[in-house]
Amino acid sequence: MKNARILLAPVLAIVSAAAFPGSAAIATTDVREEILVIVNGHIITRKQFQQAVEQEHASLYRQFSGKELDEKLKEGREKTLQGLIDSFLVEDKAADLGLAQRIGDEYLKSYVEDIKKQNNFATDADFEKALRSSMGIGLQEYLKHAKQQILQQEVLRAEVYAKIAIEDQELRSYYMDHKDEYKKATRFRIRELVLAKGGTPAEGEAAKATLAKVQAELKDGKSFEDLVKQYSSSASKDTGGDLGWMEKGLMRASIEQAALSLKAGGVSDAIETDKDIILVQLIQSENEEARPFAEVKAQIMEKLQEPKAQNAIQQYLNNLRTRGNVRFRVPKDLILKS
Repeated sequence: MKNARILLAPVLAIVSAAAFPGSAAIATTDVREEILVIVNGHIITRKQFQQAVEQEHASLYRQFSGKELDEKLKEGREKTLQGLIDSFLVEDKAADLGLAQRIGDEYLKSYVEDIKKQNNFATDADFEKALRSSMGIGLQEYLKHAKQQILQQEVLRAEVYAKIAIEDQELRSYYMDHKDEYKKATRFRIRELVLAKGGTPAEGEAAKATLAKVQAELKDGKSFEDLVKQYSSSASKDTGGDLGWMEKGLMRASIEQAALSLKAGGVSDAIETDKDIILVQLIQSENEEARPFAEVKAQIMEKLQEPKAQNAIQQYLNNLRTRGNVRFRVPKDLILKS
């Protein structure tokens, strides 16, 4: 199931318009809301449609401008409406295939932890704050929509992608020709000890005196981690200065150069910035290297399947539309004009 977390571009292009309005059964919807379309046992209200349109427009404004933006906006309402309809059709197909049971609370919890780790969110509260700022939704609503998207991806993976054969030799050939695309970046893990220089010459001299004391204690065998907890002015002192794994290119060049010149356990010379004096200790480093074929085979498979899947996905969705029960309570042309 881990591969379900890989976002498939063709899937999102077709059904992402329905990612955030949510689904509702007829029986649980406020009857005062105007119903535009009924899709099997689901409904699309004017409010849901308008919310989806606004989100789609916001996305378009971030990507396009000028005449290209005007054209995209004209197409946007119809694509959004079709995306809402398709999302319910695919959701029902997921239920028919028994896929919904696989995406439980534990899976979604792990899914969120992955996203938090990738984006350096320390807590759920930090993640939710970012969600509300960028998308206007809370964590629980995000989880609901994430489950919906994952199910959509799983349906197309099982019903479309799995039926597109790619020979192993073709996969290996692509891997050999594109090895540079599948490298593990150089990364390292360090501890930092930061001494603030302050705003006056006296404070700067005091920082240098503390540096000399730290370096003397290091020579006497005191652990770098203990010295961090005792002297560092950085918030990282609570973790012994451990900054976790960092990829090359994300930190100040002088710090990276110092860290990567060390052997594990070694401590750098003092690195002076405008505000601080810094010592770093290398915990561990990993050099850039090609990832093994077995590790990236699934990624290559999806990459090679995508061009072949475009027509197949469209045909599959057309079949779902034909078999589904889609009833317009308001004429489609009026929905798109209003």
